[in-house]
Amino acid sequence: MAYSKPWRSVVDQLIQLQARGMQIGDAAKAADYLERIGYYRLSGYWYDFRVRGEPFCPLDAETGRKPKKVRVERPVLDEFKPGTRFHDAVDLYVFDKKLRLLALDALERIEVALRVDLSHRLGEKDAFAYLKPELFHDNFARKLDAKNGLTRHHEWLTKHAALVIRSRETFMVHNREKYGLPLAIWVACEVWDFGCVSTLFSGLQSEDQDAIAQSYGVADGRVFASWLRSLNYLRNVCAHHSRLWNRNVVEEPKLPPVGAVPALDAFVNDSALRTRPFLLLCICQHLMQVINPSSGWGRRLKQHLQAFPNVAHLGITLQGMGVDAGWEERSW
Repeated sequence: MAYSKPWRSVVDQLIQLQARGMQIGDAAKAADYLERIGYYRLSGYWYDFRVRGEPFCPLDAETGRKPKKVRVERPVLDEFKPGTRFHDAVDLYVFDKKLRLLALDALERIEVALRVDLSHRLGEKDAFAYLKPELFHDNFARKLDAKNGLTRHHEWLTKHAALVIRSRETFMVHNREKYGLPLAIWVACEVWDFGCVSTLFSGLQSEDQDAIAQSYGVADGRVFASWLRSLNYLRNVCAHHSRLWNRNVVEEPKLPPVGAVPALDAFVNDSALRTRPFLLLCICQHLMQVINPSSGWGRRLKQHLQAFPNVAHLGITLQGMGVDAGWEERSW
């Protein structure tokens, strides 16, 4: 399909929003937000303010007939719900920005702690353990990808090497010059990002996964590995300044049985809540309580959630991010 939407000036953007039913209020201030944040980025926050059309069932794209599996949809129209204000979208944007910064604060501490866990556990076996295929499970270290002919371990080492070579940290330069390559794992781990940490953990042998997971109150290392994949997804969303608060989480974490981690019990039998970001924030809080029990991160998160913008008149509430019924009574 050829792209036909024209370029619009900021003034024309405001005129279009107003024509679709949005109350602009202070036009100069609204124009300033559009110039600094951008129409397209803000549109992600006013998307749910738009009116939905009547339910319909899309026809099969190939046959043009009713599909075997009926899916009812309600199309999103250009018009806004009555009472929609420009500053409602800005308030949601600011709330989301602060939420991402809070998440990154926790993720930084989790990432650093996991670097230590991995380097300590593997370093006891060999200073260069990350190079040794025999220290990882076969699917990670020996199974070849049909497309590129590499193991996941090969792929991880390629990324690891790029991070080591690119680093200009004083301690990295010193170790490369004095001892050469490869670097001992307790040095090399300092350049790993969350993705590196998550991938390497997924390659550990079961007993190593379980040992690290159990130190965080999780019995099953494979469940913990799924947490790290989900938290890496969360980290990428936050690091790229993407909308978070009501995002559909495509990297859904596995959960332990009810009672194993009480803070997550509300999500075990609720598939809708498991695909929303509040679950990932609860996982962060669980890990933070192990890493730093005196941290006030959970309280700061709770205070921020309690300051959610007043957009209930548009049908938008905190439930959009997947909070459970008793979230305010949680022990943060």
